[in-house]
Amino acid sequence: MAKLYFYYASMNAGKSSTLLQATFNYKERGMAVMLWTAAIDDRPGFGAISSRIGLASDAHRFTADTDIVKFVTEEHARGPLACVLIDEAQFLTQEQVWQCAELADRQDIPVLCYGLRTDFQGELFPGSAALLGIADALIELKAVCHCGRKASMNLRIDASGQPVSEGAQTEIGGEERYLALCRKHFSAALRGEGYR
Repeated sequence: MAKLYFYYASMNAGKSSTLLQATFNYKERGMAVMLWTAAIDDRPGFGAISSRIGLASDAHRFTADTDIVKFVTEEHARGPLACVLIDEAQFLTQEQVWQCAELADRQDIPVLCYGLRTDFQGELFPGSAALLGIADALIELKAVCHCGRKASMNLRIDASGQPVSEGAQTEIGGEERYLALCRKHFSAALRGEGYR
């Protein structure tokens, strides 16, 4: 029976690289896959799914209104899909997470979701909360803080490198806007004690 997987981590843990490696493995064996990512990330120069190590692939883009089941079902009818892979899964709605579960449960298509667990304030993203609640398998990918501990938090910084503790939950950016830190250094940064 197919499963719903949630691969989660902080920024810079290799989530997109891992997704693209899984895609390569399926395709190398002649299996069809369908890739998805959030439409919200429209930075110029980025492939639909891009990793920091230079891997990239085009993908379908979802918004909060996208009926993922409809699109996957149509594609699956044209030729069987071995797997559906979703990057930036924290931006899925709760309903879309249940759609992913439906694909696994009713159509027997494995769905592999990759995303952040928490935002820059340590709060769960709605999509991540739903995935943590109903996914069949939870797999934590590890990033490393500058101190050598596991980085599980995402610190938002401004243009001068100062910690940001308020603002919208979603602000698109990479290493210029976010640092992956352990909880100790994340908390210290938000208290104004620095993060180095």
